[in-house]
Amino acid sequence: MSAADPIVPVILSGGSGTRLWPMSRPELPKQLLALTAAETMLQLTAQRTVAGEQFAAPIVVANARHADVVETQLAEVGASAQALILEPAGRNTAPAIALAAIAAGAGAAPLLVMPSDHVILDVAAFHAAIARALPLVRDGWLVTFGIAPDAPETGYGYIKVGAELAEGVHRVDRFVEKPPREAAEAMLASGDHAWNGGIFLFRADKYLAALQSFAPTMLAAVEAAMTRAVRDAARIWPDAEAFAASPADSIDYAVMEKAERVAVVPVSMGWSDLGSWDALHAISDCDAAGNACRGDVVAIETTNCMVRADTGKRIALVGVEDLIVVASGDDILILPRGRSQDVKKIIEAMKG
Repeated sequence: MSAADPIVPVILSGGSGTRLWPMSRPELPKQLLALTAAETMLQLTAQRTVAGEQFAAPIVVANARHADVVETQLAEVGASAQALILEPAGRNTAPAIALAAIAAGAGAAPLLVMPSDHVILDVAAFHAAIARALPLVRDGWLVTFGIAPDAPETGYGYIKVGAELAEGVHRVDRFVEKPPREAAEAMLASGDHAWNGGIFLFRADKYLAALQSFAPTMLAAVEAAMTRAVRDAARIWPDAEAFAASPADSIDYAVMEKAERVAVVPVSMGWSDLGSWDALHAISDCDAAGNACRGDVVAIETTNCMVRADTGKRIALVGVEDLIVVASGDDILILPRGRSQDVKKIIEAMKG
């Protein structure tokens, strides 16, 4: 692989984004919404790796029901996918990335795997981290990007950063599951752990070889699904029956925790996975009273609230504090700040 080989961005856009209900719904999940800027999360992700000398056009893996809106949103920011892989069903990240690796040619092309719904405020720092990782990637290493932690978060997995392999690149000592509070505090204090941000860089062939070693049933199912795929211009529909035979597993479990040559690049780049309304409040511009409001909102004697109103909706608040209030469609969400992870309880209750 030559130094000039462009990196192929792989944008994973299959998530349902239920934690940001009621704005995020299966028909229009959070990656397809404009939550932090005028652009949608998908558009912001595509703009981090503009096609040119360093990056090829992206491969996007998405839910089949979102094909039109994905293509439209990419076109709106001057991007287009070299392949739009439309999953017949969600099988988690490991099979989705395998689909992209095969679509990229299954060779030595480096793949930059990015979720479509993350925030990265310092793109220059992200690009610098990619540059530090590339020499090891060319040599066959599987690289993940470790987010510099600033709090003892219990909702993220962690990576123990091991010996330095090259400047700014370290061996992964171990992956740590989402920890209890005491363990998270200890890892933060130790200074040798990073959050697992779910962003990866590796050669397509090396990833597929790792699947062959550690998840051969998954690889066989994905290969069969791509062999029988229906193609129309950039769109690729993997065969549904073959893909359904794949185990559902994350890349962390299927590959990264088992492979030998796994490295981490610690980086501070203003990252958030935007996994809750509280996370959105934390990165939002707030007024002098600590309120983050968007839409037609009237807030009187109100402090530290997160308020969102769809077009055509008005929300008025008087004398309250530390609330999350969201009006979207026919639904209204109200809950205390700090409890936005409990949206999943609402989703489950509505199913019942």
